[in-house]
Amino acid sequence: MTKELLTPDYIFESSWEVCNKVGGIYTVLSTRANTLQAKFHDRLFFIGPDFWQGKENPLFIESDNLCAAWRKHAAEKDNLSVRVGRWNIPGNPIVILVDFQPFFAQKNDIYTEMWNHYQVDSLHAYGDYDEASMFSYAAGKVVESFYRYNLTETDKVIYQAHEWMTGMGALYLQMAVPEIATIFTTHATSIGRSIAGNDKPLYDYLFAYNGDQMAEELNMQSKHSIEKQTAHHVDCFTTVSEITNNECKELLEKPADVVLMNGFEDDFVPKGATFTGKRKRARAVMLRTANCLLGTDMGDDTLIVGTSGRYEFKNKGINVFLESLNRLNRDKNLKKNILAFINVPGWVGDAREDLQQRLKSKEKFNTPLEVPFITHWLHNMTHDQVLDMLKYMGMSNHPEDKVKVVFVPCYLDGKDGILNKQYYDLILGEDLSVYPSYYEPWGYTPLESVAFHVPTITTDLAGFGLWVNSLKNQHGIDDGVEVLHRSDYNYSEVADGIKDTISAFSMKTDAEVKEIRKRAGQVAEQALWKHFIEYYYEAYDFALRHAMQRQLG
Repeated sequence: MTKELLTPDYIFESSWEVCNKVGGIYTVLSTRANTLQAKFHDRLFFIGPDFWQGKENPLFIESDNLCAAWRKHAAEKDNLSVRVGRWNIPGNPIVILVDFQPFFAQKNDIYTEMWNHYQVDSLHAYGDYDEASMFSYAAGKVVESFYRYNLTETDKVIYQAHEWMTGMGALYLQMAVPEIATIFTTHATSIGRSIAGNDKPLYDYLFAYNGDQMAEELNMQSKHSIEKQTAHHVDCFTTVSEITNNECKELLEKPADVVLMNGFEDDFVPKGATFTGKRKRARAVMLRTANCLLGTDMGDDTLIVGTSGRYEFKNKGINVFLESLNRLNRDKNLKKNILAFINVPGWVGDAREDLQQRLKSKEKFNTPLEVPFITHWLHNMTHDQVLDMLKYMGMSNHPEDKVKVVFVPCYLDGKDGILNKQYYDLILGEDLSVYPSYYEPWGYTPLESVAFHVPTITTDLAGFGLWVNSLKNQHGIDDGVEVLHRSDYNYSEVADGIKDTISAFSMKTDAEVKEIRKRAGQVAEQALWKHFIEYYYEAYDFALRHAMQRQLG
């Protein structure tokens, strides 16, 4: 007999990325909102930082009448400055943006309180620690105020905090309003990311690392401390994949109570004729840009391959992708032209005027522009990791090279001056994508790729890759996703694996490719929120039961 899950009456979720598009957590929250909104309606509240006063935020639609009485009370009685409105995303959930600046005056008292109650060490704070902590504490205060004004202890309330940046608010609520059940979600441990980013071997050696010791060595004591103490004290500790759960066990000395895998919605994937038209236009733009830059005449039979994401050269596997392209270029058996795009925002300057001139004219060009690798100038042309590696490997984008590489170092927001297409309107033009991550708690980029029916190559060090390995009927690129085994020391094998997969894919017939693209879409279907939301309901139940025991105890 399955036990009935306890369901919350109210859910509050706080994150630095509410109405603030910074990274992957924005995708988690904004795509999941619709599914939760359908079930909980306006008993779901997102809390984010308000640094938009006096500035237009297209993601936030302010409302004067939402929670008006409480808002007045919060301002007058609790000294809280909040704006209430709706998030401009599917589901349009209620959002509370809080001005956390006033809390800086109490910073030392807040840190002392956190040390006395939870041994949170804020002594070594630097960088974004203070700002994040003040927002986090303010968010906790907002929920306390809302609870005391609007709710009673018979209401089952969940407070979910995302990442170390919001841990302090969860801990504050456990002290101030013990009736509220707390959930803390880490999307990547700060120490794990730091170890990987500092070129230390993370995986083979994970069992031997001590999180506290590494925090000291890498000057991360305060972030690690809030993350670890929150993980240990909340009612339910969660993370986003089995791979990150291993980190939590070792580095935070606490395994997750529930693993909340990241789903997504495919409502931004065009269908039918719209899809076909967009794909055609994306390919035309990519080929035209490359041909103008390189002075070549690559046609529509060119295999377009791409990678994208944050500019973490090692963690995202950009280095191993470039290595594989270099090896592919030397492969005598390669029959097709390969055009590889690196869509990764760097320290970008202006769009290239010489390239813009060529793109405006109708003619074809047979001479390359100078630096025929890059669409926009960089502020650090002489110290850029992608350009450095291409130079080091001797790749030159010569007309006779079968493999050409184009680096697009800007955000694809539709107005970059060269491609002028949004990211999603461009990636559907690719034939194959490559995300050979070394450090990737989940991996939205390969998941989005297969949602657009673009087969992808990833690794088993990405949460998404591990999940694909757990699916039935998943046997490599023929089923839409190639998951390469990756460890601390097999860089060369991974480069060969990418090279061989691209090479094999380039020989597929049109009928085979059509079938592979269909299967890629089917993988994405299995990761929709309607499947993964169940883990959240499990976490709510776990947290609510734990909070009850905590109060009895």
